[in-house]
Amino acid sequence: MDQIVDVASRLGIAEEHLIPYGHYKAKISPDAMTSGNAQVGRGKLIVVTGITPTPAGEGKTTTAVGLTQGLGKLGHNAVVTLREPTLGPIFGIKGGGTGGGKAVVVPEDEINIHFTGDAHAVASAHNLLAALVDNAVYRNAVPGLEPVGISWARVTDSSDRALRQVVTGLGGDANSPLRETRFDIVSASEIMAILALSADFEDLRNRISRIIVGTTKDGTPVPVDDLGVTGSLMTLLRQAIMPNLVQTREGQPSIIHAGPFGNIAHGCNSIIADRTALAYADYVVTEAGFASDLGFEKFMHIKARQSGLIPNAAVLVASVRALKWHGGAPRRSLESPDPAMVRAGAENLVHHINAVASFGMPVVVAINQFGTDSQEELEEVRRIASEAGAQAAVECSGFAQGGDGATALAEAVAAAVVEKVDVNYAYSLDDSVEDKVLSLAKRIYGADDVSWSPDARRRLRYFEAQGWGNLPICMAKTHLSTSHDPSLRGSPKGYTFPIGDIRASVGAGFLYPLAGTVATLPGLPSKPRALNMDVSPSGDVIDRS
Repeated sequence: MDQIVDVASRLGIAEEHLIPYGHYKAKISPDAMTSGNAQVGRGKLIVVTGITPTPAGEGKTTTAVGLTQGLGKLGHNAVVTLREPTLGPIFGIKGGGTGGGKAVVVPEDEINIHFTGDAHAVASAHNLLAALVDNAVYRNAVPGLEPVGISWARVTDSSDRALRQVVTGLGGDANSPLRETRFDIVSASEIMAILALSADFEDLRNRISRIIVGTTKDGTPVPVDDLGVTGSLMTLLRQAIMPNLVQTREGQPSIIHAGPFGNIAHGCNSIIADRTALAYADYVVTEAGFASDLGFEKFMHIKARQSGLIPNAAVLVASVRALKWHGGAPRRSLESPDPAMVRAGAENLVHHINAVASFGMPVVVAINQFGTDSQEELEEVRRIASEAGAQAAVECSGFAQGGDGATALAEAVAAAVVEKVDVNYAYSLDDSVEDKVLSLAKRIYGADDVSWSPDARRRLRYFEAQGWGNLPICMAKTHLSTSHDPSLRGSPKGYTFPIGDIRASVGAGFLYPLAGTVATLPGLPSKPRALNMDVSPSGDVIDRS
């Protein structure tokens, strides 16, 4: 690895604008954006999304990093901007969020475990707020706010299913208020979503002050500002607002910042990270969580709409193995050549190409290549993508070859980039909430209609009465299908999309309807990755699997 000051210097960021965390990572001061080297809006933004996730793995992060390294091989000044990994999935089932093979950001162990402490800062601020809310009820500091009216839960960064539903305040009046509540994973905190969407320090303060922590007996919302604790939360977040600089394995700069959940939040890295990168680089490659029906759609309707950061092109990651899965192939046969099964699963790829293109975005399909892919299968994917309207469909072997395996993809993406995209959003912010959800259901999820539960309708009417009806939609649904049902592979059509509940993240600035069951605190699998992790005698984190 290069010294982080050298990585910054190649990008044009002066050492005086760095706050080093050791030799290989640093935070970037806001002063970097007022430096003479910063040219606001200089770079072109490329967003990486994917087809519906499968057990075979699609490799969005690996492709995003490989594409950045490929652009570097072509002589371009490129930066990759990513979300911060969260500890729960790392020790549970996911195993890290830094890419794979030769297409990784480093130092992997430090990025994946603790990093610069941003997630800890978010967790501390979130749980401090929970304690302050409980204390306000205990002290009768907010008239009409009772335990049953508190909506603010607590968070943890462990995958711990035992904390999904808990009772706090047991043991008598001295430990009250007694209430039923829950724990979410840190990445599901509204404060994490706010961190990613804030334009600057004051915007962060304003959004924190608008967080709704509960309602009084007469239904009046209680924002953080009414508790008078916005300043105390800001003391814990003052460093976390600054983005983090690391590097790819081949030395390209990588800015990693914020890690909001991909379901009840928007699943994208921070606006500040992208703006910083765009002021210094020719190309900025960023990633939207999950597939285009979740990550890309939310990137456009929430992140891009709020920030004005409109991508100049999109990359849709697919793999032969994943298409065979969507075609109905069992997992054990995914490595056996089967062009017919690729064709059977192609409707999922076509659905996502159409979804991305419907926004007016040029689409390049990145075929994340595996050693078991046959040439006939790869040709099928290229043909299908071309017929569906993709600008290009290019194999990428960044995992095995690093930047050398991604230069063809980099060339195709650079050729597809346009100066300006006139975005065709799925809905207007002035539309009713029901019309917004219906537009998403039809255009992005392939449904014919939407059904609302009575509870969801009552809650929606309350939100509209509070003046929140003009907020964008952040749909919480399964990532394993374009529908609400994780068992439906391919591209389901002609069904009714069910809304069972709806909640508001007023500080972050969106409403999130819930379709189906969405777990906001993962559980551990039968064989968690924690069983294989250790530290070597030299102090390096190792994986024994």
